[in-house]
Amino acid sequence: MQIERTKLEGVCIVTPRRFPDSRGFFSESWSRRQMAAQGLDQDWVQDNHSMSHRAGTLRGLHYQSPPHAQAKLVRCGRGVLFDVAVDIRKGSPTYAQWVGVELSYENGRQLYIPAGFLHGFATRAPDTEIIYKCSDYYAPDCDAAIRYDCPQIGIDWGLGDATPALSDKDAAAPMLDGFDSPFTYEARQ
Repeated sequence: MQIERTKLEGVCIVTPRRFPDSRGFFSESWSRRQMAAQGLDQDWVQDNHSMSHRAGTLRGLHYQSPPHAQAKLVRCGRGVLFDVAVDIRKGSPTYAQWVGVELSYENGRQLYIPAGFLHGFATRAPDTEIIYKCSDYYAPDCDAAIRYDCPQIGIDWGLGDATPALSDKDAAAPMLDGFDSPFTYEARQ
């Protein structure tokens, strides 16, 4: 399993090995032992799976606040998506900065996003499926979002001039200005 660190402390691109044969391939998409050896020791309690019919569907930027903050391990089961993490930890040297990575069935890449980050994605192919592990259960009272097109963050979603397909919740999400993040940066030892 290859783990690539990103410019955002804690956010990693995880690429499991694939073992191809004439039938297809086999891959361990997650291994507690291999992840822990790389410093990513995470307990998972829930797997989520969503499908977006239309290319250009955008979901996010979402987070769950404490006490139900979530780390996520995101992968693409079918299609192609552009997955994004945004640092919203108060006092972080990378506050409001983002990283994005293309996840697809073909490349097998995953994005590990610790608690304290916004998460969102845009689909780049029809009928794209996203599958992700969560470190805490969904808690509606802790669920929140920041606008996907927030100028303080400046994400290039790769959609050109196309208007993304959004949920009502995501379309009405507030901007980052005036946001009082429930997360605080703690430097790793």
